[in-house]
Amino acid sequence: MKYNKTILISGALLLMLGILSCTKKLDEVVPQDTISKDQALKDPNAARTLYHGAYGRFRAFDATFFQLGEMRSDIWVDGLFTESVDGGLQNLYRHNISNLNVPFTNWGGFYNLIYNFNNVINIIPQTTLTSTEKDRILAEIYGLRAYVYYTMVRTWGAVPLNTEPVETITNTAETYKRRTGADTVMTQVKADIEQSLQLFGASNALPAGKRVYWSRMASLLLKGDVFIWSGTHMGGGNADFTTAKNALQEVRNLQGTTLDLQGNYADIFDPTKKSNNKEIIFAINYELQQAQMGMFANFRVNSIQANTLSFTQAATPTVSTAYPYVNGANRVGMNQAMINRLTAPPADQRINSSFRVMYSNASPFATRGVFLTKYVGTTAGTSQVYNNDFPIYRYADVLLLLAEAKTKLGEDPSAEIDAIRVRAYGAGYTPYVNSDVTTNMNAILEEYLKEFIGEGKRWWALRRAGDSYVYANLNPTYFSPASTAKFLLPLSLGMLQADPLLTQTTGY
Repeated sequence: MKYNKTILISGALLLMLGILSCTKKLDEVVPQDTISKDQALKDPNAARTLYHGAYGRFRAFDATFFQLGEMRSDIWVDGLFTESVDGGLQNLYRHNISNLNVPFTNWGGFYNLIYNFNNVINIIPQTTLTSTEKDRILAEIYGLRAYVYYTMVRTWGAVPLNTEPVETITNTAETYKRRTGADTVMTQVKADIEQSLQLFGASNALPAGKRVYWSRMASLLLKGDVFIWSGTHMGGGNADFTTAKNALQEVRNLQGTTLDLQGNYADIFDPTKKSNNKEIIFAINYELQQAQMGMFANFRVNSIQANTLSFTQAATPTVSTAYPYVNGANRVGMNQAMINRLTAPPADQRINSSFRVMYSNASPFATRGVFLTKYVGTTAGTSQVYNNDFPIYRYADVLLLLAEAKTKLGEDPSAEIDAIRVRAYGAGYTPYVNSDVTTNMNAILEEYLKEFIGEGKRWWALRRAGDSYVYANLNPTYFSPASTAKFLLPLSLGMLQADPLLTQTTGY
């Protein structure tokens, strides 16, 4: 077939248009179902719609980002829940993964997203937008593309690298592409980050209003994340750790009225406090009458069971008293050991604002499961609306990544760990005392566990720390040096048959 240079934008992308601030010239953006290249080149409205559509596509991958970054960790393994198990999620936390049981086929769909990014990067410089607007758009998209490729290289290792738009296809063979080595992909990730930083220039401004657009701070934070990974896993060592530390320290130095930890942890996720939320650096946006966050339905409870469960070991009040309009299921949970670990004294405001334990409301009031409240949203009339934003990066990431970079350089991470702890526990927190690398890393990972429940961070934190930390924290029944489990994911038979240049991930 021959590609006709028409850029397709699904209806989901256009939902993003409703969240734009006045600085994005919302009144000039005209929704369209399809945008041709010629339209984008001549009409600034079409060019902006193309740009905003890329964010709409990014939002469609929220569940993939969450599952890849969390469900293979130690948080949800063999937990207590009230309904039948979600088999797909269970396969992830039990590492029941093989060449015949592939959890994410077709590269998780990420090349659809990469395709959109490549189109924007190619077309925007040719449009009639001002140079300032072009540079800002490109800076954001380069940052987003780097984030996606970083996610892919952590997931599969070698992946096909494609940074050019697809203009014409005359036969199927033109779509075949070999896997590019992980080192080369990571080099591209770092190059995209640097391109993003250069295009942003000296501006560290965060988006006005809702922080749902990429920024220079997001690129600096991603740079720190990436260089700690390459320093740990790709031979970069202290040189990469130093680069990471410097990027993260640059963001840390910007702490102030517009960038800081929220004193009240729940305020980070409150749908009514999105505007200029000082902890958020970049988040995926959800709004009433636009799109709702559906990926956590299995971490809640249905309305019938809500009448037979309680948040206290007593007959009343029931869960339905607190959340009368809640819907969903309860097919994923924490095991009792994890519940005990997270709820043990001293009281930690992060836990109370992340989930609540559900008990039977009849004697002996046994533990039945947990209800993830972090993304429970708001009510509209007699409906529960799941309109929390999903954070990709926030200021707590800066602190814990900086603590990790310092630790791996043999420096003292106490200041960053203490900043996280004092918010969690209050003035009576236990100050951290600097120790050896392993002890420091374990302390950082413990804060990661409690800080980012449900945010798709725990698996990546363990992986970035190093293989030994993964083995130390995961259930050896499912993941150990002696097991058949692998860090990277396999390709499906369908993928291998569709592209004869592809080879299976090593070990499968």
